[in-house]
Amino acid sequence: MLGVVRRRIGTGCSSASVLRQSFKVIRPGASASGEEILLHPRGLTHVRNFSHHVLLGCSIGLRQTRDVISSVHSGATMQKWIRPFSSGDGDVVEAVVPFMGESISDGTLAKFLKNPGDRVEVDEPIAQIETDKVTIDVVSPEAGVLKEHVAKEGDTVEPGTKIAIISKSGEGVAHVAPSEKIPEKAASKPSPAATPKGEPKRKPETTAAEKTKAPVPSPPKHSATEPQLPPKERERRVPMTRLRKRVATRLKDSQNTFAMLTTFNEVDMTNLMKLRSEYKDAFVEKHGVKLGLMSGFVKAAVSALQHQPIINAVIDGDDIIYRDYIDISIAVGTPKGLVVPVIRNADRMNFAEIEKEINTLAKKANDGTISIDEMAGGSFTISNGGVYGSLISTPIINPPQSAILGMHSIVSRPMVVGGNIVPRPMMYLALTYDHRLIDGREAVFFLRRIKDVVEDPRRLLLDI
Repeated sequence: MLGVVRRRIGTGCSSASVLRQSFKVIRPGASASGEEILLHPRGLTHVRNFSHHVLLGCSIGLRQTRDVISSVHSGATMQKWIRPFSSGDGDVVEAVVPFMGESISDGTLAKFLKNPGDRVEVDEPIAQIETDKVTIDVVSPEAGVLKEHVAKEGDTVEPGTKIAIISKSGEGVAHVAPSEKIPEKAASKPSPAATPKGEPKRKPETTAAEKTKAPVPSPPKHSATEPQLPPKERERRVPMTRLRKRVATRLKDSQNTFAMLTTFNEVDMTNLMKLRSEYKDAFVEKHGVKLGLMSGFVKAAVSALQHQPIINAVIDGDDIIYRDYIDISIAVGTPKGLVVPVIRNADRMNFAEIEKEINTLAKKANDGTISIDEMAGGSFTISNGGVYGSLISTPIINPPQSAILGMHSIVSRPMVVGGNIVPRPMMYLALTYDHRLIDGREAVFFLRRIKDVVEDPRRLLLDI
C-alpha cells in the first residue's frame, strides 16, 4: 500500500533535495507550494534517515518527521520469516520441538543429552522427547555452545516449544558441573558447635530429678489382625513413561472391546529346524543375512491368512472390512516398552526379504529410531514370547486387528511318531481372536494351516 504525505515546503527547497532517496516516487509537475509525495514500499528502509536529508532554509521539524514515520508504518504490510526448527537473531538461536507426526500433538521432555556449556554441532541431538509411540530427538539448529535450558525434564511440550538456547560463538557461556553447585543455606549457616567468640558451646546439664520425670515412650502396640506394612522408605515411586501409558491404555481398550478367545495347538519344529541347519551357510553367502525361524512363521501366517481371509478382516461399525493386502506386525520388546513394527506386503516377499526387514526394524526399535510410519497399520500380529523362555500364554489382540499369533519356546518332549516314542522339538502356538467376527472353526483351521506349513515347508512350494 502506498502512503500519501502532503506537506508545505518553503521557497528554495526542492522536493528532490529534501527527501533524496527516502521517497522512490514523486509526482511530476507538482507546484512548490503544495507538493504531493508518494511513498513506495521499497523506500521503507530509508525512512529512519528522513531527518538527515533536510537542507538549510527548510522548516521541517522533528514532530512532522514522526508523523511521516507513523503514517508509513500504518500503511505498510510487515512480513516475518520464521525458521521451522529454530529462531533467534544474531549470536543466539533457539532449539525448539520439531513436528512429531500427524497423530501426535505433544510429548514429554524425557531428558537433556547436553548440559549448559557443552559444545554442540549442527543436527546433533541435545534432548529427547518421549511420545505415546516413539522417542524423538531434538537437534541443534546451529553449531555452538548450549547456553541454557529453557524447559525442564518431565515437562509436556508441543511442536514449536522452545527448550534450549544456543550461542553460536559461545561467548559468556560457562560450563557448570553438578559438583560445583553449593547450597547457599549450607554455606551461610554458622556451625552450631561454636559460639560467636569461637568457644565451644556447652549443652545444659540435666539433673537426676529431671531424668526421672521424663516419660519413657512405650513401643506401639499392634493388634493381631492389623497387617504389618513395609516402611515407606523402602518404596520408590516412579512416573510411568508415555509409551507405557499408551500400551496400558490400548491393551485395556482391547480387553474391553473385543470378545477375545484363545485356541492352542502344538507344532513339531523338526523339519523347519533341519531346513535351516542345511541351508544356513548358503543362505548367508547369497543373501547376506542369517536364516531364522521367524521368516518361516511369517510365510506360514501369510499362507494361513490367504486360506482364511476372515482372520485378516476387521469390524467397522456394522460393516466388515476385508483387506486384500497382508501387513504382518512383529511385536518387539525394547527397554522402553513394547513396539510393533510392520512388515508391509509380506505376501510379496521371500524368506531373505523378510529376514532383512525383520532385522532392520528390530534394530531401529532397540535404538529408539523407529518412526511412526513404520509402526502404523498392520493387519495381523505375531508375538514371539519364546525368545524370553515363555512356554505358553494367551496374547492380547493389537487393536484394530482381529487376531494375534503367539509363538513360544521350543522344548524337546517325548512324542509318538510311527508308533514309537521319540524326542521331538515341540512348540506351543496360541491364536487369540475376536469371537465377534471369527468363529472357532475358522480359528482352528487357521492355526492348523500354520502347523501344517511349519511341519512340512515343502507345502509352500507346491501351494498345497
